[in-house]
Amino acid sequence: MLGFIGGSGIYEALDLEGVREEEITTPFGDPSAPLTIGYLGDTEIAFLPRHGRDHEFSPTDVPYRANVHALKQLGVERIVSSNAVGSLREDLPPRTVVVPDQTFDRTTKRASSFFESEAGEEANGIVVHMGFADPYCSHLAGHLAEAASAALDDDANTDSSDADPSGDGDASGSAVAAGSTYVCIEGPQFSTRAESEFYRAQGFDLVGMTAIPEAKLAREAEMCYATLAGVTDYDVWHDRTVTLEEVLENAAANREAITAALRRAIEAMPAGRECDCEHAIDGAINTPAEAIPEETKDRLDTLVGEYL
Repeated sequence: MLGFIGGSGIYEALDLEGVREEEITTPFGDPSAPLTIGYLGDTEIAFLPRHGRDHEFSPTDVPYRANVHALKQLGVERIVSSNAVGSLREDLPPRTVVVPDQTFDRTTKRASSFFESEAGEEANGIVVHMGFADPYCSHLAGHLAEAASAALDDDANTDSSDADPSGDGDASGSAVAAGSTYVCIEGPQFSTRAESEFYRAQGFDLVGMTAIPEAKLAREAEMCYATLAGVTDYDVWHDRTVTLEEVLENAAANREAITAALRRAIEAMPAGRECDCEHAIDGAINTPAEAIPEETKDRLDTLVGEYL
């Protein structure tokens, strides 16, 4: 089963067969919405709208831990996400699809680990130091980048008539496989000009609000994770104000490219995983099993039961 976390409208475009809904409760609460599950060919897809069906969760308030855990409970091994992002580079115009390979965390208010306690709670009695040098699964990201490039090349060859109403870039878009860093800000406000220029000076490429803690949680859950990031604007360094209208318009245009890339990626997805994501927790638990409270073991059984 493949998990997909993204905006509404994408799973409908996939034309899934045998669609059903499943409500799941996790030790971390309920996910953003019931999961929509169906088949694309022989591949079972579990779709979850990150912000809820009616976009009721702000980037800070998304129940990230419940979302990722719900997919883990279903047996998902790989997660593909989609993110709307601003571009910090002239050569990444709006309506470009990017597959980033790095993140920089500027969030401050989100629970970023399954193994930390909520504010005001007692410590849960387990310490896990997870490696996170490469936040995206390189195998899955590489596969997505190839699929995105092929799908967008096909689109460019068959339809070059679309115009870019923003006047900022090529409506057909392009895929970027590597060398791009996504800086994740808290939001929900867009960046100030000073912040935008600072991110550019650091060499960051994309700015968004939802990659973290999703990528961290997927790694803790030993799931492959990669994203198709659709550029919606140039942020404010480009000497223009970012408007919600512009973001939504370009996000809608990106949806078609992201859907095409996702379909192609699913159709050509290798059956087995060729990475170390499925053993990510091995050696990362710093607390002896006998010292971990039974309540904590029960709560985290889906994640670390085999190691304890």
